[in-house]
Amino acid sequence: MDISKPTISVEYCPKCNWMLRAAYMAQEILSTFTEDIHGVLLIPSEIPGKYSISIDHQPIFDRKEMGRFPEIKELKQLIRDHINPDKDLGHSEKK
Repeated sequence: MDISKPTISVEYCPKCNWMLRAAYMAQEILSTFTEDIHGVLLIPSEIPGKYSISIDHQPIFDRKEMGRFPEIKELKQLIRDHINPDKDLGHSEKK
């Protein structure tokens, strides 16, 4: 187990029923970045309406700031740019 690899955290509002969205995004992150990350942590937030994603506590996306949820393609690109800029994302690559 290599804990030097980054951990992605998805903090979501359980009262807003966003757990399934968070779990889906975690699944996509895990399948794309299997070799690059330590894991994905799902965090039920005590803050109403919270949905944010961070890498080792460094925010990379916040729903309230952006006024929307991230698209999965966008999220993969954000993560890639932070943890492995040379990684080819295939069909999720920017065109």
